[in-house]
Amino acid sequence: MTVLKGISANLSVGETYWWEIMSYEKMGSGALDYMPCRYEDSGLIFRGPERDLDARYNLFVGGTETYGKFMSDPYPALVEQAIDKTCVNFGCINAGVDAFLSDPAALVVMRKAETVFIQVMGAHNMSNRFYRVHPRRNDRFLDASSVMKMVFREIDFTEFHYTRHMLGTLCARAPDRYAMLRDELKQAWVARMRLLLNSIPGRKYLLWFSAHPPSTDPGMVGLGPDPLFVDRGMLDVLQPLVQDVIEVVASPDALEKGSEGMVFSDMEKIAARRLLGPAAHREAAKAIVAELS
Repeated sequence: MTVLKGISANLSVGETYWWEIMSYEKMGSGALDYMPCRYEDSGLIFRGPERDLDARYNLFVGGTETYGKFMSDPYPALVEQAIDKTCVNFGCINAGVDAFLSDPAALVVMRKAETVFIQVMGAHNMSNRFYRVHPRRNDRFLDASSVMKMVFREIDFTEFHYTRHMLGTLCARAPDRYAMLRDELKQAWVARMRLLLNSIPGRKYLLWFSAHPPSTDPGMVGLGPDPLFVDRGMLDVLQPLVQDVIEVVASPDALEKGSEGMVFSDMEKIAARRLLGPAAHREAAKAIVAELS
């Protein structure tokens, strides 16, 4: 751990994040068995244990928080325990909306669910007219479009492997042009979410699960907190397409407890501290159970 801190101390903000993410993915999975599984013919890997899709089920779609990295009982599992009904964890590490929209088999599972809860995922991890991301690992930056290269002529995009590192660099070096990119991502996110929600015929909810409430400032400075770039106005646009938007903002007590109760190695400590902990997941489960009651 000392070596990691020493290296991080000499890196820029974007480079530090990139180093921490690489450590997060490569330093091992700790003591937890996530029982990874696939459903139908999906190319995505979800958290297990695998559930029977022939029975009635609730489905929880989302990214790392829904997957429950470093947690024995993420909020989908807690909801299942509380209501005694099958809850399928459709969370994928670092997923954005593209991961689900581009997977026909995943969409089939969503359409068959009795109720679908979709975690609000950031707007940065999806392909758009400026750049392209990996179709399954949406945090992976693949390449910049000709438009992107023209707008940011001084940037060498070959140095980037992750979307957040790339966006952090653009924000620092060209804040005025970065704002244009941010606005494009926000518009693309709303359009993509409309498409996803309209693809699900049954009951569906959006779940805002974060350490802060949705911002009312569409032009927030910098990268902003997770879920990146999503503000209240964007959620308001989607409100008519869902039964409700469930807002779970982790309480001060849950934030103070942080990673208490999480399972991770010393080398995974930095990554674990970036995530909401078990206390916050209990609050999310309680809010969802109340909605289902």
